[in-house]
Amino acid sequence: MANQKTTIPRKSRKIAPLAGVVIVSLFYLVAIFADFMAPYDYREQTRLEPSAPPSSIRWRDVKGQFHARPFIYAQKLVDARDMRYEEDTTQIFTLDLLVNGNSYSLFGIIPANTHLFGVNPQFTDNAPRIRLLGTDQLGRDRYSRLLYAIRFSLFVSPIGLLLACLIGWLFGAISGYASQTLDSVMMGIADTVISLPTLILILAARAAFPLVMPRTSAAILLIFIFAVTGWAEIARFTRGLVLEVKQRDFVVAARSTGLKESAILLRHILPNISSPLFVQATLMLPFFLLAEVALSFLGVGLQEPEPSLGNLLAAANDMATLGNSPIVTLVPAIMIFLFVLGIRLLTYRNSQKSSRHVI
Repeated sequence: MANQKTTIPRKSRKIAPLAGVVIVSLFYLVAIFADFMAPYDYREQTRLEPSAPPSSIRWRDVKGQFHARPFIYAQKLVDARDMRYEEDTTQIFTLDLLVNGNSYSLFGIIPANTHLFGVNPQFTDNAPRIRLLGTDQLGRDRYSRLLYAIRFSLFVSPIGLLLACLIGWLFGAISGYASQTLDSVMMGIADTVISLPTLILILAARAAFPLVMPRTSAAILLIFIFAVTGWAEIARFTRGLVLEVKQRDFVVAARSTGLKESAILLRHILPNISSPLFVQATLMLPFFLLAEVALSFLGVGLQEPEPSLGNLLAAANDMATLGNSPIVTLVPAIMIFLFVLGIRLLTYRNSQKSSRHVI
């Protein structure tokens, strides 16, 4: 048997983190500017267009004539039982960028009504709506709901993770640097929390509150639950790093100079373990995201009509809808996969740097 260092192509070590940064950044741009990018109010119902298919964006009309600007045809429901739609090709409706629509508050403070795209404003009476992902059973725009769902998940999960990290880092650092007795007591508490089934604990905590809550209240509750249930594993990892580093020569030398123990911990130990702590926190982000998705999917997270990735996935349980447009219906699952992939690529270099293969 021999230890051989894993060979990682230099190009992969550079490209993978860059790709991860691009993917994650795009997701957060969508989350920040969801109001601007969503063409319609995510709660607005169009009763005449339930379970409508995505709009076909065209450049050529039925006569084969090319148009300089993209356009769509109006869709009409011709079979209510099978939810079958047909296009009315008697009139085209051109698309524009930066069109006026429903009012919203950009960043929660700036009143605005401009949206990234939409049907040309000159069509006022009979203009159809552009449906990039179609509509759900209530006629709500799936694309607009998806953008707001991404916003909710991508803000709740990181904030919950940040609070869990702050608690875990503090708890683990004190435990690793404290006396053996205090360390045993503190790690006993952490091990007890780790041994509990996390999802069941989250469900039990969520069940203690009203099922239907405003979006802000639900977000605060979920953040609190994630912080309380997620800190213990972070604390144990932090303790192990502190135990390793505090035996090194530079820490012994700092102690011999009479430096206070708290100063040694803050100035010498924590800076030297910050990199692995950051990598662990980043790798744990998908687990917090999936916990939020699971709660909403099970019906105890964010409730209708507020959108989340979980309740959008729950809507995919409708076999009729899934059969008509499976790819469109499963777009929330694809978004979750892409975000988790982006996080994994973001930490590729650090997670692979010290890997080894044993032959």
